[in-house]
Amino acid sequence: QVQLVESGGGLVQSGGSLRLSCAASGGVFKFGVMGWYRQAPGKERELVATILPFGKRNYAEFVRGRFDISRDNIKNTVDLQMNNLEPDDTAVYYCNTGGTLYTPGSNWGQGTRVTVSS
Repeated sequence: QVQLVESGGGLVQSGGSLRLSCAASGGVFKFGVMGWYRQAPGKERELVATILPFGKRNYAEFVRGRFDISRDNIKNTVDLQMNNLEPDDTAVYYCNTGGTLYTPGSNWGQGTRVTVSS
């Protein structure tokens, strides 16, 4: 059974940075897409960034060069470095595997909350 465990969320001021991490277990991940999605209060879950096993990335337009997704295929981890955070980035961030660069798979983590104060 696939398990995804996120960490690294928290409270940060506008303009600050956070790094989210996701550790995957219970499956073969090195050949699959890994990614991050987010859900803000009252909104639908949306794609933030995804990454193929050997580096091709896809970012949502709202990222605008502020975030960087990376992965370690040996450790089965995927990280999201978020810089220049804005209040609109406030959301619960979820790790995901099993999908494509543009759509999520069925494996979700429990989420980690990010709050950006103005």
